[in-house]
Amino acid sequence: MIKNKTLLVLFRLVLGGLFVYAGVVKVLDPLDFAQNIRNYRLVGQSLSFIAAVVLPWLEILAGVAMAAGIWKRASALIISGLLVFFILLTLVTIARGLDVDCGCFGAISRKSGLGVILEDLGMLFMGLCLLFAPAKQT
Repeated sequence: MIKNKTLLVLFRLVLGGLFVYAGVVKVLDPLDFAQNIRNYRLVGQSLSFIAAVVLPWLEILAGVAMAAGIWKRASALIISGLLVFFILLTLVTIARGLDVDCGCFGAISRKSGLGVILEDLGMLFMGLCLLFAPAKQT
């Protein structure tokens, strides 16, 4: 794992900032995000609305904690777990042949596909580096 303190702090700020941004754009338009969730055809309308209200706040809180350097391991665990879920969801979506927007970053979202998976893998790498870094390094 990476032990360079400067690089780990950069990972923390970038990953935390990305999750705060992603959460905020979803909070600003929960109905659009609920529709994005519904397009995946995994949950019904009620659950998609609940997820559209809860998930962005989880992203914001974990992102703020990570960027601020508080609850570093917990926020890295939450963000890494979310990223694993997002990667699996995208893989299932591709396998099912669905053509949906990922819903990741609001209006600048793009189609779920290999590019989204690669971006999520890059973020997962940062999250896992932070999760397993020595406590004094992050």
